[in-house]
Amino acid sequence: MGSVRIYSLAKELKVDSKKLIQELERQGIQVKSHMSTIDQETADLILEIFGTPKEKPRESLLGGGDGASRPIIKETEEMAMTAVAPVLTPVSAPPLARKIRVSETVTVKELAEKLNCKAKDLIRDLMGIGIISHINQILDLEIAANLAKKYGYLAEIVSVYSDELLQEEEEEGSRGALEFKSPVVTVMGHVDHGKTSLLDAIRQTNVIGQEVGGITQHIGAYEVEVNKGKIVFLDTPGHEAFAAMRARGAKVTDIVVLVVAADDGVMPQTREAIAHARAAKVPIVVAVNKIDKPNANPDKVKRDLAELGLNPEEWGGESIFVEVSAKKRVGIEELLEMILLQAEVLELKANRKKLARGVIIEARLDKARGPVATVLIQEGTLRVGDPFVAGVQYGKVRAMINSKGKKVKEASPATPVEVLGLSGVPQAGDTFMVVSEDKRARQIGTIRLQKQREEDLSKVSRITLSDLFKQIQKGAVKELNLVIKADVQGSAEALSQSMEKLSTEEVKLKVVHSAVGGITETDVLLASAANAVIIGFNVRPTPKAQELVELEKVDLRLYNVIYDIIADIKAAMEGMLEPTYREKTLGRVEVRALFHIPKVGVVAGAYVTDGNIPRSAEIRVIRDNIVVHLGRLSSLRRFKEDVSEVHTGYECGIGIDRFSDLKEGDIIEAFLMEKVARKS
Repeated sequence: MGSVRIYSLAKELKVDSKKLIQELERQGIQVKSHMSTIDQETADLILEIFGTPKEKPRESLLGGGDGASRPIIKETEEMAMTAVAPVLTPVSAPPLARKIRVSETVTVKELAEKLNCKAKDLIRDLMGIGIISHINQILDLEIAANLAKKYGYLAEIVSVYSDELLQEEEEEGSRGALEFKSPVVTVMGHVDHGKTSLLDAIRQTNVIGQEVGGITQHIGAYEVEVNKGKIVFLDTPGHEAFAAMRARGAKVTDIVVLVVAADDGVMPQTREAIAHARAAKVPIVVAVNKIDKPNANPDKVKRDLAELGLNPEEWGGESIFVEVSAKKRVGIEELLEMILLQAEVLELKANRKKLARGVIIEARLDKARGPVATVLIQEGTLRVGDPFVAGVQYGKVRAMINSKGKKVKEASPATPVEVLGLSGVPQAGDTFMVVSEDKRARQIGTIRLQKQREEDLSKVSRITLSDLFKQIQKGAVKELNLVIKADVQGSAEALSQSMEKLSTEEVKLKVVHSAVGGITETDVLLASAANAVIIGFNVRPTPKAQELVELEKVDLRLYNVIYDIIADIKAAMEGMLEPTYREKTLGRVEVRALFHIPKVGVVAGAYVTDGNIPRSAEIRVIRDNIVVHLGRLSSLRRFKEDVSEVHTGYECGIGIDRFSDLKEGDIIEAFLMEKVARKS
């Protein structure tokens, strides 16, 4: 195709070159000077648009109007989609049976490609309704829909947050056959049960020595070559990351390896790991670690896990158990074989020829390299130079680094890589997707960010007991998930059984997690991911967990009488729950010293860590996040003076009425019950 110089085109149009350059810039065509060239198709488009006298604006594609020039058309109720006016140039078109997907970022050029017509034809149609546009201009959705209708298509609007937006591009490379991919395995378990040591034994490298204090500091993604293939291991710093990614809808792992110490048995985090894996519907392979210890008792571990529904195959169950010793490197080969066997059963496959798609495992801002994201590729092949979108961020792959720290040029399915070249730091769990061109990635990322700001990071609507009955009536709730934490195991079990017995035909009560101890961040993240209500019996949330409750908008209910819990759940299901009082925490004090004073009793030397402590407030004594006493203060002093209140950052002396069993490290929490207006 030939090219035309600007001055020649200006001469043909009988206009000054400078004016033509200005007009070209308005049309989105960048040129440097009158000696610059443009292609013949663009030149023909300019000649057609500017070489003929402008007609008086005719009836609009929006179904009427006075024909006045309107550079930007806003959506209104009057601007309903109507049939195209007969005065428009007739175009031979098939019936409206064909559909096209139109994104919120569609440009004139993109719409023309979807409609199988030339961009200049659409620009002419837009001029007919008083809109001066260029090929790269983003169209109003209503106008785009009516243009499509004119050309015989029915436009379906797709949100920038929908995967359907990228589906067409994804389908371009989807003709390749599905091939087997490596399994992605997440290692979970209780603290100090040997998760990272087990990975270290598998990889035969000393990763544990690189971690601060021997505790995993970040999500590691490691590839392990074995005789029959490759396995990808994710080593999480806890269960928070797993829950966070699942809460965002990410299906990251194929198999969970549950590590349980043979000398310690089932612990609270073991139960949490099982709850997370089941909620994500991921198969579990149990690794009974530390069998080399003198007090190891693998059979007891199996019995305890069998009670939780993980029955060993040797006992007639379906759960795979492997006895290992990470320290002595015993049973490692058998564990890898069992993982590959489970992977064969799952028949894990992926298409390598599609545009790459994956999940953000971890992201951070590196001072030297800028935003860096660990991406687990799930489909397609990612290559250096590929443009991509990741949540509200976008970019072009500048470099990729594999799990061994080496630069690579491409990454296939089930491969974890660090990616450089992002516009910002995405969130763990965000979908990573390659698109056709840089401009497309920028458009999608920019509009997603704008929408996110407009919605002010609005959270998903959470289930609460207060509106449970309304949601049941609307049919919005079929199942109420509960997370139960109690001070002793007996209470936790009794509550779980009582809750499940309250199920009705309309709504089923399901306890997704039940454990002993205070309410932690992990509990809140699990409740957020499962859209569950947290029930606490004689326990309290940690300060960080309380902050997370407010951030995630999770319904947290605290009780000290089991009957009250059952009564509240029943009332909520029957639509009669109308709380009139709500607890408000006033302040927290840490006990730092104890003094035994004759005729007075025990007085605590304390420090106010948060809020204010009024002399008249009700208090609770908390030890290891468990409530050990409820009551009132008998004295509150600063030095030798009685005071009515002590503020944050000050020391004080505290006496508690009829309670002397204080210990250093106890937390004294002051609170009041404030009246809440009833809902109409």
